[in-house]
Amino acid sequence: MKLAMIGFGQAGGKVVDKFLEYDKRTGSEIVRAAAAVNTAKADLMGLEHITEEQRVLIGQSRVKGHGVGADNELGAEIAEEDIDEVQGAIDSIPVHEVDAFLVVAGLGGGTGSGGAPVLAKHLKRIYTEPVYGLGILPGSDEGGIYTLNAARSFQTFVREVDNLMVFDNDAWRKTGESVQGGYEEINEEIVRRFGILFGAGEIQQGQEVAESVVDSSEIINTLSGGGVSTVGYAEEEVEERSSGGLLSRLRNDDDGEDELDSAHTTNRITSLVRKAALGRLTLPCEIEGAERALLVLAGPPEYLNRKGIERGRKWLEEQTGSMEVRGGDYPYRGAGFVATVILLAGVTNVPRIKELQQVAIEAQDNLDEIREESEENLDELVSDDSDELESLF
Repeated sequence: MKLAMIGFGQAGGKVVDKFLEYDKRTGSEIVRAAAAVNTAKADLMGLEHITEEQRVLIGQSRVKGHGVGADNELGAEIAEEDIDEVQGAIDSIPVHEVDAFLVVAGLGGGTGSGGAPVLAKHLKRIYTEPVYGLGILPGSDEGGIYTLNAARSFQTFVREVDNLMVFDNDAWRKTGESVQGGYEEINEEIVRRFGILFGAGEIQQGQEVAESVVDSSEIINTLSGGGVSTVGYAEEEVEERSSGGLLSRLRNDDDGEDELDSAHTTNRITSLVRKAALGRLTLPCEIEGAERALLVLAGPPEYLNRKGIERGRKWLEEQTGSMEVRGGDYPYRGAGFVATVILLAGVTNVPRIKELQQVAIEAQDNLDEIREESEENLDELVSDDSDELESLF
């Protein structure tokens, strides 16, 4: 799947930068074009893989390149005012070669959480290609203002995109981890999951063609219908064999060892599917009730088989209750592992979102009370003897 990726804000820019690094490292070529948009000049300068001409600094007349200070209302205003500057970078993207747009943003800060929904709305108005969002939720320990930003941005963003894929930092942060190390590891997790998902179906010269191809249309159909999506992932290391592909082994019916190999491959795949669906999702939720699902098996071709994929797909149908469960394989020679990626679209039973919204409502009430109290305290501070003093003007 060929994507035009736009990172909005600090977290969004870093994730898109990481996707480009992943593309170069694996040769997956899913990022057809990339851009980063920010109100903070320093954040744009810290990127390594997005070209300088595709780094867009907005809001210079308002914030002088210093960011919006976690004020996502200001972030949204600036995005609307300077949307033409962002469009200037998008104009250089060969849209006819792109399957979809992906707008990436951290939802807790100011620039990304305010600007990403504005950009998504703009893109949907102009282009016919699907516009997806990848929103990153802040950890619950990051403070009330970030939770409030995330809740407001989430409910706006999800309505402006064709589908909002969510990654919850809260589910991935490790205790005692440095801030820098924590975010780098989280970004790696994001890119690994979505890299394999979007990379499925992209066949390079001389590469094996999948037995059951997953192409961009199946990803688009799984994401269609809007709502929220989450991604599960599981992998197991394997030793790649030097010769003998899957089909040649399956044809050798007289060889009991090959039959055993086939059974073992099938069992490994079904086990990985369960681990991916029931393990740590990018956004923890109950998988029952997911409207649509897509299963992708990646790894050396001799470790993939149709029977395992079909069993895994049937198990997913039973667990989700969905009749729309697609599946296929992604031959990935030299990987050194077999991995399962599961995209669950249209999930609704998400305790974390409900909790986020409740905490945000409380934070908003507290902020209103603090502002009122602050004004009263200031009046008390200056009112005692102010009648005896004349004002300057």
